Amino acid sequence: MDLWHDDKPQDECGVFGIYAPGRDVARLTFFGLYALQHRGQESAGICTSDGRAAYLHKGMGLVSQVFKEDNLKPLLGHLAVGHNRYSTTGSSHISNAQPYLIETIYGPLAVAHNGNLTNALHLRYQLLQRGVGLSATSDSEVITQMLAAPADVWAELPANGAETDRWLTRLRALMQVAEGAYSLAVLTRQALYAMRDPLGLRPLCLGELDGGGYVVASESCALHTVGARFLREILPGEIVRIDETGLTTHVGRTAAQSALCIFEYVYFARPDSIFAGQVVHEVRQQLGRQLAREAPVDADVVVGVPDSSTPAAIGYSLESGIPFTEGLTKNRYIGRTFIQPDDHLRKEGIRIKYNPLSTNLSGKRVVMVDDSIVRGNTAGPLVQLLREGGAREVHVRVSSPPVRFPCFMGIDMATQAQLIAHRLSVSEIQQRIGADSLAYLSLDGMRKAVTAHRPDPDSPPPTHCHACFSGDYPLDIPEWLFREDRDNHSPPLPESAEGNLFRQAQPTGR
Repeated sequence: MDLWHDDKPQDECGVFGIYAPGRDVARLTFFGLYALQHRGQESAGICTSDGRAAYLHKGMGLVSQVFKEDNLKPLLGHLAVGHNRYSTTGSSHISNAQPYLIETIYGPLAVAHNGNLTNALHLRYQLLQRGVGLSATSDSEVITQMLAAPADVWAELPANGAETDRWLTRLRALMQVAEGAYSLAVLTRQALYAMRDPLGLRPLCLGELDGGGYVVASESCALHTVGARFLREILPGEIVRIDETGLTTHVGRTAAQSALCIFEYVYFARPDSIFAGQVVHEVRQQLGRQLAREAPVDADVVVGVPDSSTPAAIGYSLESGIPFTEGLTKNRYIGRTFIQPDDHLRKEGIRIKYNPLSTNLSGKRVVMVDDSIVRGNTAGPLVQLLREGGAREVHVRVSSPPVRFPCFMGIDMATQAQLIAHRLSVSEIQQRIGADSLAYLSLDGMRKAVTAHRPDPDSPPPTHCHACFSGDYPLDIPEWLFREDRDNHSPPLPESAEGNLFRQAQPTGR
């Protein structure tokens, strides 16, 4: 296990799109991706169009490492899509970096995708059967190639009148057959499209620029960075088209319920982003408050594990009355080097990234609030750091339930056997990490906190995907994906994946 990643499930991807005639869209996309850097640090790319041709640059590394003035200037045009990537399906290689750009009979097509298709194997097999060559291992390339084909190859569309927009027809056809999580920003020669899967598993929002033009982004924090005004979230199953005539919306595919990933609130999203009318920072404080109600303890100070756990620690402090203080300082530049540590430094990874503040800890009974424990490799060293800093007692409180099940919808999470809460009880985990006590937020408590301050309290509360905590998946999952050795064996052919080889979904948000 690489301790540089703090034992957290890895952010999936960030997408950005812009239509803004007369503006430097490549530069604006750069800053939009910079605001979304937390969603993917492996590769980055930008594709633009001037109405005649498309221009692309992408590479491995952070946004600031991939783009310089000399490679931004050639990205001409008035519309663009951009992408930050962390590999969830597909290896860490330039061939899997996005956006994908291909030439089609109707001009260039570029796709930026956040999420995972749970039936990607089946769709990939269909493409190969049709003679389509694939150059990468990512399901995002599968999406791109499917959009390039005539819509009737993939699905019989529901009646929708005389539809003359070829790309809209293809997007709707894709939605009829694609299963899983996908938020897309799609560039054609003359238009920008944005769409979100029918369950709304991954976030996507819409903003408007002063002076004209629109922006779409995975999170609203990117809108603010480029000077756009937040309009709304793109609805599950919705397709938005933006071109010279303005903005139009279309129904791609409906679903009985929504299922935004609840981990977006717990950990993934930037704290200043907005989901369902709620600022993420406030939701995380509510998670901490609910945790304090459910798991009180006699202590002198509350500390958070920087940075994502800080709002929950503040909430725990406010509700419990125990003072909040900084107990750990974080070196925020550790993840920005390509120089790998030697074996000794790798084992000391937590010490390289965090230092205890002894003046705030000495002789104190400490509540350490963390947002999640996945494999359990870093909680123990953090507890030990606090003790070395002088803490007399360390009580660990986690502002989410135990993570017991893997995710297949766009989050890079451990296999089930690697999840410490799948293997051990809470008391066994407490002993493993060396804490004086350990408590997690309950699933009901988490759901209550996430919906407590929605803008319209009289409306039905939104439903969320919480499969990693509950095992209740909002869609059917192929059984072979649950195999611990799936990376070392060939999966079954799509034909044999039908019938009883799917783990049936349970109603989410219960």
